[in-house]
Amino acid sequence: GKKKEGNAARYVTRSQAIKILQVSLSDFRKLCIHKGVFPREPKKKVKGNHHTYYHLKDVMYILHDPLLEKFREIRAYQRKIKKAKAKKNDELAKLLLSRAPSYRLDMVIRDRYPTFIDALRDLDDPLTMVHLFAMLPAIDRLKIEVKRIHNCRRLCHEWQAYISRTHKLRKVFVAVKGIYYQAEVDGQKITWLAPHARQQVLTDDVDFNVMLTFLEFYEALLGFVNFQLYHSINVKYPPILDPRLEALAADLYALSRYFDANHRAAIQEPQVAGSSRSEQEQEESDLRLAQLQHQLPANEPGALMHLVQDASSEIEEDETTRNCKNLFQNKKIFLSREFISVGIVSNTPCIQVPRESLLFVIPAFGGIVSWEGDGAPFTESDDSITHQIVDRPTQGHVYLSREYVQPQWVYDCINARIILPTEPYMAEGYVPDYAKTIRQLQAAAKSDIQPLPGTGNDELDNSQNMLAEGFINRTEAMEAAEKKQEMMFLEKQYHNELKMELQGVSSINKLNSEDTESKEQSLPDVEEQSAEDPSRLMMSRKKRGLYKAIEMGKQQKKERVEKLKERKRNIEAAQKSEKKHKKAQVS
Repeated sequence: GKKKEGNAARYVTRSQAIKILQVSLSDFRKLCIHKGVFPREPKKKVKGNHHTYYHLKDVMYILHDPLLEKFREIRAYQRKIKKAKAKKNDELAKLLLSRAPSYRLDMVIRDRYPTFIDALRDLDDPLTMVHLFAMLPAIDRLKIEVKRIHNCRRLCHEWQAYISRTHKLRKVFVAVKGIYYQAEVDGQKITWLAPHARQQVLTDDVDFNVMLTFLEFYEALLGFVNFQLYHSINVKYPPILDPRLEALAADLYALSRYFDANHRAAIQEPQVAGSSRSEQEQEESDLRLAQLQHQLPANEPGALMHLVQDASSEIEEDETTRNCKNLFQNKKIFLSREFISVGIVSNTPCIQVPRESLLFVIPAFGGIVSWEGDGAPFTESDDSITHQIVDRPTQGHVYLSREYVQPQWVYDCINARIILPTEPYMAEGYVPDYAKTIRQLQAAAKSDIQPLPGTGNDELDNSQNMLAEGFINRTEAMEAAEKKQEMMFLEKQYHNELKMELQGVSSINKLNSEDTESKEQSLPDVEEQSAEDPSRLMMSRKKRGLYKAIEMGKQQKKERVEKLKERKRNIEAAQKSEKKHKKAQVS
């Protein structure tokens, strides 16, 4: 026949590739995912636009891979099991199932990532996928096993424990999809997304077979990376956790204690010669050395050593790492356990304070954290706690020696790399008088006392600064800002009238017409300003409704604060009248 040239010779369709490899469609997809082979888009599609094309060199690359032979062996073995079940030979089928062959991806990972830096560059998608499946429920119908979910959670906690221990975390962003994290490891910026700790609803329009194939490769890759990272700081891998803490779902805290135990053991262990080692340790070292020198098969115990590189025992910290390490230094933070009403979708209570996320990020920036429950390092009644994370006004005992802030304060401090004022992040705008007295005493101890605000423009200009310093609360700052805005509007109106008089236009009729209106009507309303705002005019109906709901929430919060102040004034007035009545009776 005619010799093929050009695109017809370089590209083949998926059907042709399956015919060349002599495998099923599912096995072909697995091979492409594991080997990193993806469809191509040739300039000229010879067979038509409705076909998927692959490069012929990629297909030949898969053809000579040992993994293809392993898949054929597994496929033939499954036929034996199927035949035994068809003959109703249950004992033979059970025996064959117990001896079913398996495969490992160690050699595939070593081929795709020759160096450790290459593995770190491609770690964004694996971390996101593993964190996603760590939050999914186990469903037999979709072949999502409990063992795989537990393995994903273990890999996530091991990665987070290393990042937190070495202070490699750089940025955190809370979004609707989940929480975005960015870390810097060996000069490589790694970004991943962790979903919120809520019950996930699985849809039918997602092919979980393909996702599970990706997950299988990503689990092996993340295991390689964790192994190298732990050995770079002289910590044994895999870690051995405290069974009590592991049963209480405090894996991150258990890993932190494991790091501390390994660090103390490394300091106390004497530097002796090789003759003082035990026989078991000597045999393991010889086995690993033989594996590195002679390249033993991938199913041997030391196959993970292919990614291991020489790492110094002491980690050199750069300036950024030192700043992150000291951000929450001497800060003792307690996490409250709060629930809101039953969710609409999941029909389960939703946790407002993201416990797992805060347990990860606070120690990463040098803070000490605890929570409410068994296995916690310290309880809520500890007097040394400086901050308590809440998401709504607490209904229980309030400790005046600590600050009650929302979770967003922690994330904003991390992104700004400074300790921000806690006033804008408080769960309620009303501050008791005794708390104000404590703040004034704290400011006096720092020698930062400023003159009391008067009625001049200095108060209006410095309202934000005084809010940051803690001299006034958020409500007073908002009143000062509104007063400043009112004065600016009156000043602008006065300048406009002067300009009109200079131009020869009388403003007497204008003033007479405005005398009938009240002062509140002459001033611009908040809703009218927002309606005239061009950015709001460009919003969609849904966003405008959301914006209106936010404004209503702010107004309701302001009304609650005013109600508390009014109640306080009524109580003080009642106490004064009672004192006068007693004095009158005595006289």
